[in-house]
Amino acid sequence: MTKVTIYSRNNCMQCKMTKRFLTEHHVDFIEHNINENPQYVDYLKDRGFQSLPVIETADTQFSGFRPDKLQKLAI
Repeated sequence: MTKVTIYSRNNCMQCKMTKRFLTEHHVDFIEHNINENPQYVDYLKDRGFQSLPVIETADTQFSGFRPDKLQKLAI
């Protein structure tokens, strides 16, 4: 199964929706919350991301609640 990492923050509706989608589709993921781990802010900015959530796998990275892309992770 694909290793999925999600970068999120507190009170982020798109983050909550993304995590719910992954959970409902039985996709295991590791979460890094930037409120609790602010060192990831620079990591994300260095990769050009300006909004959350950011979803990262070995072969793809994208941000926002994207059911179309999330569905591909659930297969």
